[in-house]
Amino acid sequence: MTNVSTNVAASASAQMIAAAPTVPANDPLRPHAARIVSIRPEVAGIATYELELDDPATRDLYRFRPGQFNMLYLPGIGEAAISISSDPGAPERLLHTVRAVGNVTQALARQRVNDRILLRGPFGSAWPVEDGLGCDVILAAGGLGLPPLRPAIHELMRNRGDFGRVLLLYGARKPADLLYTDEYETWRNAGIEIEVTVDLGDANWTGHIGVVPTLFDRVALDAGRTRLFTCGPEIMMRFVIYEALDRGVAAEHAFLSIERNMNCAVGFCGHCQLGPAFACKEGPVFTWRRMGPFVETEEF
Repeated sequence: MTNVSTNVAASASAQMIAAAPTVPANDPLRPHAARIVSIRPEVAGIATYELELDDPATRDLYRFRPGQFNMLYLPGIGEAAISISSDPGAPERLLHTVRAVGNVTQALARQRVNDRILLRGPFGSAWPVEDGLGCDVILAAGGLGLPPLRPAIHELMRNRGDFGRVLLLYGARKPADLLYTDEYETWRNAGIEIEVTVDLGDANWTGHIGVVPTLFDRVALDAGRTRLFTCGPEIMMRFVIYEALDRGVAAEHAFLSIERNMNCAVGFCGHCQLGPAFACKEGPVFTWRRMGPFVETEEF
């Protein structure tokens, strides 16, 4: 009986995906079918999914900015807001790095190459890379906060001569949790300085041990020309920004990504409201000047 139910559900999902619109539309509630091109395991419980939109016209029109997200939808299960982790300069290669933690993401983890899902997007505000022209740029990430910053890394590498120093401060709980380790050399060769830390080392770890904010002690800042982009657990982002502010970085030059409680992506449901803003619609990227007081409020 279980197999019959599973087959019926799978068939229904396939029919819904097949019936998804195949004409580019401006309707943000309208999903588009996409094929899983590849699945790359990253670390335990996290994988990167490469998606290709089925409709060629939709695929040709699709563009995104660093820091934006898509809603990934599995019929009969639900949808989840997932940051885009690929290069904006190559929008035909659409990547999402996903941790399997809820119903939707666990169902996504059961999908295989060539399976199809539905996609809405892109949504939200972006990292203001252009605001850093001629300035130093610090990207501070904790854990799964690195994927939303990865598109900005690509943008900075592509236009490296237009910026001053570019530094990535990245940390994870333990060495086995560090993402994209095979890309660090490429990033360094492109002129990005990288400082990595872990909360707990192991027998083979020879690097820094401590939380991400402690990495500020390892870099010298020119505060007046520094732009900060940070993403990760909210408590980490708060203390990263405190460190930057203490060193003279202006609150309007510190940007954070707030991704809590996103459900609809268009500000209808209200679940992601934080203070005066909807994280999905006006965010996820905000300045600390605007959102700091609300992020500092516990259990808001």
